[in-house]
Amino acid sequence: MRNSSSVTLSADKMYSFSSRNGVNGAKEVVDLTTSPRKPINGRPLRPSVNPGMGPKKLVVKNLRTTTRSDPTQYLNSTWEKLDTALTVIFNRSNASEPLKFSMEELYRGVENVCKQNNAEQLCMRLQEKCRSHMINGLKAPLLNKLDEKKVYLLKEVIATWKRWNEQFLTIRAIFFYLDRAYLLQSSKPSLQDMAVALFRSTIFEDSQLNARIIGGACDVVAADRAGASLDLSIFRDAINMFHELGTYTKEFEPRLLEASQTYIVTWAERVVAEESLAEYVRMAQQLIQNELKRCEMFNLDTSTRRELLTLLETHLIQKRQERLVNGDDVADLLDDNAGESIGQLYKLLERRRLGTKLRPAFQKWIDDTGTAIVFDEKDQDNMVVKLLTLKKQLDTLWRVSFNRNTELGHGLREAFEAFMNKTKKSSGTWNTDNSKPGEMIAKYVDMLLRGGAKMIPTQLSSIKVSTRADDDEADDVAIDEDSEINNQLDQVLDLFRFIHGKAVFEAFYKKDLARRLLMGRSASADAERSMLSRLKTECGAGFTQNLEQMFKDVELAREEMKSYNDLATERGEKTIVDLNVNVLSQSAWPSYPDIPMNIPMSIKVAIDKFEGHYKLKHSGRKLAWKHALAHCQIKADFPKGKKEIVVSSFQAIVLLIFNGVGMDEHISHERLKAETGLPEAELNRTLQSLACAKLRPLSKHPKGREINPTDTFTLNANFDHPKYRIKINQVQLKETPQENKETHERVQVERSFETQAAIVRIMKSRKQITHNELVAEVITATKSRGVLAVSDIKKNIDRLIDKDYMERNDDGSYSYVA
Repeated sequence: MRNSSSVTLSADKMYSFSSRNGVNGAKEVVDLTTSPRKPINGRPLRPSVNPGMGPKKLVVKNLRTTTRSDPTQYLNSTWEKLDTALTVIFNRSNASEPLKFSMEELYRGVENVCKQNNAEQLCMRLQEKCRSHMINGLKAPLLNKLDEKKVYLLKEVIATWKRWNEQFLTIRAIFFYLDRAYLLQSSKPSLQDMAVALFRSTIFEDSQLNARIIGGACDVVAADRAGASLDLSIFRDAINMFHELGTYTKEFEPRLLEASQTYIVTWAERVVAEESLAEYVRMAQQLIQNELKRCEMFNLDTSTRRELLTLLETHLIQKRQERLVNGDDVADLLDDNAGESIGQLYKLLERRRLGTKLRPAFQKWIDDTGTAIVFDEKDQDNMVVKLLTLKKQLDTLWRVSFNRNTELGHGLREAFEAFMNKTKKSSGTWNTDNSKPGEMIAKYVDMLLRGGAKMIPTQLSSIKVSTRADDDEADDVAIDEDSEINNQLDQVLDLFRFIHGKAVFEAFYKKDLARRLLMGRSASADAERSMLSRLKTECGAGFTQNLEQMFKDVELAREEMKSYNDLATERGEKTIVDLNVNVLSQSAWPSYPDIPMNIPMSIKVAIDKFEGHYKLKHSGRKLAWKHALAHCQIKADFPKGKKEIVVSSFQAIVLLIFNGVGMDEHISHERLKAETGLPEAELNRTLQSLACAKLRPLSKHPKGREINPTDTFTLNANFDHPKYRIKINQVQLKETPQENKETHERVQVERSFETQAAIVRIMKSRKQITHNELVAEVITATKSRGVLAVSDIKKNIDRLIDKDYMERNDDGSYSYVA
């Protein structure tokens, strides 16, 4: 315990100074003992000295008095202690190893030296001691290990840096007063800055060590890229050391980026040469992820991450875009429907805003694939299914893989529109330029509206229709089927929108609709109305005017028959035949040929009676009977049971000939032809449906698929079916090649008339026009109905010249002839 002492100062000595400048050169000092005291609020002040006690005194306890000594001598003696302590700190292997002097004693010595104005000398001696230890104690062992691997040398440098930091932590505690009281107040670096600068200049910037230290850090990255097993904590410690030494940006980062560029370029050249496009994209994405993950894991600077990402994107994407958007490679991915790989490719390109570079290859593949489907004459029946599947695939790619990219979406639509409107004179279109997709779309819609949801191909269906639904589930199934049909109609309408010329679709849709309405073969009246509404919205009221009239005619015919039957009931008239007649307006419905046939007398009587009634009710109207579209129900008694057969009118008159004929009695082809009055082609077609199809009420002799004039026919004694009511009039619903040809030719003729009308309108308004101008205006005027070929326009111009509607001038222009 220290001895306590006290000194008593009188008041006059407490506030007296040797000069007027006061302490430390203060300019003015106020003597509080001589300053007059003023009364407060007019009240007299109490005296400062109590009577009989004398002046007040200030007592200072535990006042330490410093023994005055020579500052230089004290500096030397104190430094001896500090030098000894520093030597122990530098040489000891354990930070807990005690020093020869207490930390407090050393600290007080530094403090006293600084107070004696020898701080600068003390600082210089400390720097020299540390520099000597840095060169001889830390650097020398590292120079002896230059022959070791760079990674091993880096590890030793990191260990040396850590040891130096531990040592200097104790040093800084001892010289803390020097750091705070002297260095902080001057322009000189702090002790910590001095320690860092000393390590940096002596070890890190050494010509023999610098390149190997940086190289070691880069080798760790290279080993990690190669998948070698290393202690990655070395790299993390190295990055921290570079940051603390302030050499990261200037020394390490440029070398790392240089090594990374060499690696990335070599990697890209190798992988592009060896791997497929899909594998290159996958590996490139993985490489980018690994590099960025390494940046995060080792806390690399944002600038390093940014520059490294730029290198990756430049050499993996920018300079490899020719391969990335190569038409053949992209086509292979699209052929395989590799949506995931295509999505990765798009994301990779979008890193450099190059996603739209896929558009040429994407469009070309769509055009080539679609054209092959449209012109495949061997599989035209599946054209629409293939187109819908293709459209579904492309829509998914655009939505998912291409992230709804606007430009790629435009490319998709342009390519689809291009191949959908390609035409080629072939046997499928009877050597016309008509659109085959328009015809096949109409037939696909017909199939849907006749068969319902069960006709939807599996690859296009979104539900599974149960064939054995419970009663409780029946309503849900019906709802699902209606939704599925509407969904399919929407998809078909997407294809329909791409077609420029709607005339072919209109012709075939109108013909198929007529069959469905007249034969009652629509699966859903709601679906029919829904499709009509879609067409009206898409093409306008003019397009659906005749179609709507067809629906109205069927409704009016139903009312007409109800009125006729009610009248017959009132009169008490009974008929053998339950007749139902559809009276149709000729302008709205397709034209049908008049096929001669011998109508059975009972039917003829019923027909004549209705015709008389109708003419009496609607005077001036004329009825033209189209028996080819008629169908009826016949009750038949077969050896294996009674059946009700739904047949066409042609099938009915053939079967009626077998009334009263024995089971073994043969009827010749010649007799059937004579009694039915049918043309041979129609008769053969009808007999083939009755004797060669799946359901055979007749037997053909000899057996075979073809009908010959020498064949004979008998009733099929083995005819049987689990159902009582059987439909075998499917032949009426099937289109014959001749009908198909006639439809195409009619569309071609109507197209020609439309073209001539457009030419005449243009000539009438322009009076005189050059050939090129006329062709351009005709194409513009008729493009809503499809793009015309220039050769077809020229043919129609020549026809109008022959008809004297216009004339060709000597300079090649045309003039209108009034």
